[in-house]
Amino acid sequence: MTTHHQSFYTEKYGSLALLTDLYELTMADGFLQCGIGQRETTFEMFFRKNPFKGGYTVAAGLEPVVEVLRNFRFSKEDVDYLASIDTPSGRLLFSKEFIEYLRGFKLTADIDAIPEGTVVFPQEPLIRVTGPIIECQILETILLTILNFETLIATKAARVCQATGGEPVLEFGLRRAQGIDGGMAASRASYIGGVAATSNALAGRIYGIPVKGTHAHSWVMCFDSELESFTAYAKVMPHNAVLLVDTYDTLNGVKNAIKVGLAMKAEGKKLSGIRLDSGDLAYLSQEARKMLDAAGLKETIVMASNDLDEHIIESLKQQGAAIVCWGVGTKLVTGNDQPALGGVYKLTAMRKDKEAPWEYKVKVSEQRIKITNPGRHQVRRYFNNGLYEGDAIYDLSLGMEGATILDPLDETRHKDFSKEATFKDLLVPIMRSGEIVYTCPELTEVRAHLQEELARFHGSIKRLINPHEYPVGLEQKLFHLKKELIMKARSHGQEHDR
Repeated sequence: MTTHHQSFYTEKYGSLALLTDLYELTMADGFLQCGIGQRETTFEMFFRKNPFKGGYTVAAGLEPVVEVLRNFRFSKEDVDYLASIDTPSGRLLFSKEFIEYLRGFKLTADIDAIPEGTVVFPQEPLIRVTGPIIECQILETILLTILNFETLIATKAARVCQATGGEPVLEFGLRRAQGIDGGMAASRASYIGGVAATSNALAGRIYGIPVKGTHAHSWVMCFDSELESFTAYAKVMPHNAVLLVDTYDTLNGVKNAIKVGLAMKAEGKKLSGIRLDSGDLAYLSQEARKMLDAAGLKETIVMASNDLDEHIIESLKQQGAAIVCWGVGTKLVTGNDQPALGGVYKLTAMRKDKEAPWEYKVKVSEQRIKITNPGRHQVRRYFNNGLYEGDAIYDLSLGMEGATILDPLDETRHKDFSKEATFKDLLVPIMRSGEIVYTCPELTEVRAHLQEELARFHGSIKRLINPHEYPVGLEQKLFHLKKELIMKARSHGQEHDR
């Protein structure tokens, strides 16, 4: 089995330094020419709202990020390409100084992040990057590209798996995914989110995810009769005999599957299941279950697919559907009802050099939700009696004063934690001075970690519709600093530093 030490991204592309928006590079060139390219900065990636109108989000994508960082450099081909780009006036876009800088580029930054499989919430930094502003700026796009998508899909998968009540979910989305890379990332993130297996064979090889599959309608149509096709499939795949019964007439297909199942049973074998892929899944599954039971095939399961998501599954469960295994594809791997997480990457602190004090940076907006938190942050999670109670976002320089958090969008709302409360800080070191210091856990460990995490939250947080809002707030000193900086910026009509 291939382990986490092999990444699809680096295996396929090598370095991904050039996978960035052009303006990251033009700004980096500008910083260099202005003489501030080595100025120390901190950037943080966070999101503003939980996806899918849910009550929580699942952090995912860190291992691919680590592999990209480990191999991050500009190849000769990358630099030669950038050196060839010109402007409409015919002049070269990038300065010779910047092109030479890229030829010897090497990361020196410090990076901290929240481990994959951790439940996270709006405003909390998923990753914190500290280093020369050129490095921090160049890393923006690739970090957002990976973390935004995998976090979105892992969250969707967790919701789908929650809806089944523990019954296995198989991810069948590769053919509907957003391209090859999207399909691979979705399979990986879905497994973190709780799916039992994927149909994606390459994801099975690269990531060690269990692979599962049945057969298509084309198999049935290639034979003179449905019964003949089922018999042939059971013969060639006796240990993986799940028969798709809706090519012509579903209930008649169940009858043919029963004939094959009884023949297999007489030979000491087993018909593993039948799959429904169209029609009224609640009714058809109930009827199929009755027919299978009456024939003495109680061990044969009823599986279903057909554009499922968490809401359809929850409805089918409420209708008493006899389905115990769920194939979910398009709506899972595309994040169908919310195709993007909306994570952002913002400058939060800056200083002239490593010996100078940090200057706090805040972005002000007419929309309160878009006002950023100044400083260099850590997230502290409090828990009591095995359940999580709330999260405090605090500044590393200011530290924690007591155990009170204030809602960044409503200062009249606050929550106090006991001084004796147990807590843990979520962001951990990933890179120090450009060298990876973090060992990525196996994907099975990440998946198990998420289940342990979800068990520590009250059920109201995990409701699919109208969930309770988990308490997340700013530590008191950070809250008041942010308020002060906003007032200064607005009174002068421009950003001010502290």
